[in-house]
Amino acid sequence: MSLKVEGITKLFGDTKAVDNVSFEIDKPSVVGFLGPNGAGKTTTMRIITGFLSPTGGKVVIDGETVDANNYGLRSRIGYLPESNPLYTELEVHEYLKFTGQLAGLPPRKTNERLDYVVERCGLREVLYEPIYRLSKGYKQRVGLAQAIIHDPKILILDEPSSGLDPNQVIGIRQLISELATEKFVVLSTHILSEVQALCTRVLIINKGRLVLDATSDELQHSGTGSVAVLIKAAGEADAAASAFQDALQPRKLTLDREGELISLHLAIEDSNDVREKIFDICVANGFKILGLSSSGSDLEKIFRELTVGSDETGQQ
Repeated sequence: MSLKVEGITKLFGDTKAVDNVSFEIDKPSVVGFLGPNGAGKTTTMRIITGFLSPTGGKVVIDGETVDANNYGLRSRIGYLPESNPLYTELEVHEYLKFTGQLAGLPPRKTNERLDYVVERCGLREVLYEPIYRLSKGYKQRVGLAQAIIHDPKILILDEPSSGLDPNQVIGIRQLISELATEKFVVLSTHILSEVQALCTRVLIINKGRLVLDATSDELQHSGTGSVAVLIKAAGEADAAASAFQDALQPRKLTLDREGELISLHLAIEDSNDVREKIFDICVANGFKILGLSSSGSDLEKIFRELTVGSDETGQQ
């Protein structure tokens, strides 16, 4: 099984919502798909599912191109849209049976899968309730149940934990993790802690273009971290700053001074362990180290660096 997104572009009039986006998923996993509002996330996900046709490029699943008329291929995809459209006049069991039949499940298999998704999504208590009576959290769980009732190999989930309380969120995360042992899951969310808890790979889109494609391990060992050094030094603060600048070549260095105490903040590559170099600098210059702390880059910092200044009013 493989999912390839090959240079897809989508125009809405003169607006380019998606601009030459490419990536490939070739093993079961959870891939986080992030971006600010209007970045092109939802448009990209709709193209992957076949709900929208790209202006250029294509989506290929196991060598077959996804399009609006390839119903057999589309039945291998489960989709939970952000808007979660439901037939609210139906009872939960009626709706889930209906969506299973739409996906081509025979009656016996539909009933088997209904029992599975009802248990996994926590819907037993509301199974015979009309959907319009349900809370937002329960409606979200019904939406997730319809996305998996036909046992698809690819799951496209747009804000799956929206409207859920903390206990429900934990349950949905556990379910997604279990599904990812045998399915490809593409997860869009604005909750960065959810990405860090679930995803083994992160894609970030900004202004229609893919600006990051990295594994979780790569994110932890790349980008810009920071080091804070508190030293006691006589003489000019600029001389101390210059010693650190020359030896460490940080991306950025700022300092504050109060008497003989100098506080330096350095932006460095996360992969560099500079503690020994800092010690050597202090010994060579007669500085006394009073404090040393460091922090690596986190997903929130990386996200802001790649998307700051984005227009949040455009097409998603």
